Amino acid sequence: MSLLRRLYRLLMPGYRIAMRLARGLTVGVRVMVFDEQGRVLLIEHSYTPGWHFPGGGVERGESAETAAARELEEEAGVRPVGRMTLVSIHDNVRTFRGDHVLLYRLDQWAPTPPTARGEILRRDWFDPRDLPDGVTDGTRRRIVQVLDGTAPDLFW
Repeated sequence: MSLLRRLYRLLMPGYRIAMRLARGLTVGVRVMVFDEQGRVLLIEHSYTPGWHFPGGGVERGESAETAAARELEEEAGVRPVGRMTLVSIHDNVRTFRGDHVLLYRLDQWAPTPPTARGEILRRDWFDPRDLPDGVTDGTRRRIVQVLDGTAPDLFW
């Protein structure tokens, strides 16, 4: 296990307490990005295991869509062309009480150099019907729901 992942597990409980005291509600964004071949973009962070959609927290004074675009450029080297589509909103109570995740979809984008340094271990494109080992359960469920057109779960 990497040092960042060990630190993440050690520091995360304190971080959550601080966020709970500072904010009654937290909002995060994730973006499901597709390429021309219909593959989905997933990333692996250095500090937490598994493959995820690019995304992160919405900062004070920032709109959710602006946060999603910022996180895409930082983590994935993707710049939206036009607007993203809001797909669903999920309660993330299983991970952090009071947290909500907004899921966007992006089909039109341009490549740009990623700006995150050390945060992302890998970025890769995958056939959504043949995902790699390690894709998080929430990520896998969102892909199935979007591709099959089923109603999204309330919980991430």
